[in-house]
Amino acid sequence: MVRRLRRSVVGLLAVLAVLLLTGLGVGCALSAPTWKGEPTEHFDGKKFVSPGAPERYVDQSALGAFLKWQAESKRGPWSDYRDVPPGAPPPREVPLGGLRVTFINHATTLIQLDGINVLTDPIYAERASPYDFVGPKRVRPPGIKFSDLPRIDAVVLSHNHYDHMNLETLERISNTWPGVRFYAGLGNKALLEKRGLTNVVELDWWSSREQGPITIQSVPNQHFSNRGLCDSDGTLWTAWVMTGKGGRAYFGGDTGYGPHFKLVQEKLGAMRLAVLPIGAYEPEWFMGPVHMSPQEAVQAALDLKATLAVPMHYGTFALADDGETEPVDELNKALGVQPAPFVVLGFGEGRDVPEVQP
Repeated sequence: MVRRLRRSVVGLLAVLAVLLLTGLGVGCALSAPTWKGEPTEHFDGKKFVSPGAPERYVDQSALGAFLKWQAESKRGPWSDYRDVPPGAPPPREVPLGGLRVTFINHATTLIQLDGINVLTDPIYAERASPYDFVGPKRVRPPGIKFSDLPRIDAVVLSHNHYDHMNLETLERISNTWPGVRFYAGLGNKALLEKRGLTNVVELDWWSSREQGPITIQSVPNQHFSNRGLCDSDGTLWTAWVMTGKGGRAYFGGDTGYGPHFKLVQEKLGAMRLAVLPIGAYEPEWFMGPVHMSPQEAVQAALDLKATLAVPMHYGTFALADDGETEPVDELNKALGVQPAPFVVLGFGEGRDVPEVQP
């Protein structure tokens, strides 16, 4: 009996070991190429870091913390998928000095300035996942139909997570507009080129490139990167500033709250537009380093001295414990305590950004 039990235990452990090794193998196979370069203040020679990240939160990459979150998770309510009518097609472009923003879904917005059309972290896929049969699934269609998008001149990518760097969508964009240019942080070019996206510009923080009459600049934010289990923090995450004749448009990507907002404003000046994330922030003890709460987004808009702030990163994919409408509800509560120039756009809604007053 003891011998039989021992064989059963050994057999079970063997099965678990095979499953673990298989999982590790698959996880490493999904990993992206990583950056190779000289150490800097935000790159230690192997991995990137966020120098201003607060110490009061747990390390999100720690397996124990992740398992603790999963064991204690109390996710707020999300609706089932519903087929909502799309918004009206955006204008083909805006004139010199003009600035317009359209909220599409998740972190995907269309920013139009000085005749240049920029898409941010575009995702039109059904799932934010490496697979089409598992992973976070959208609860609503994109607010603008892909066929109703204007000519896309540039795409800015904040980092390589699946809900922000969706290769299926990027390939579709490249096939539709062959002249489009893709902007990403250091180390991401290799993965994008592997998928046939050849017009890729990768930039370090504070580096920039001219795109017609505007300048597109990488600026610091506070996050992390990986696509698998073996490429943790191997590519750079970034926010973006687009500067044109009429002022600056800021896209925050995925980011926790930190000193980088004030730093960007002090170095570059006030923002005419700030597109800021407000979702996937619960539980804050776990998500705090990498995802802002709505209250922190209000402070970020003030730090950036934004003329207009627009929230994103909510209401499309259930990624954390906050419910579908909770981020906007909490944002409205926060604005009642600390006013800031936020306008919540509906999915597919566009808005001309007011000019900066002298």
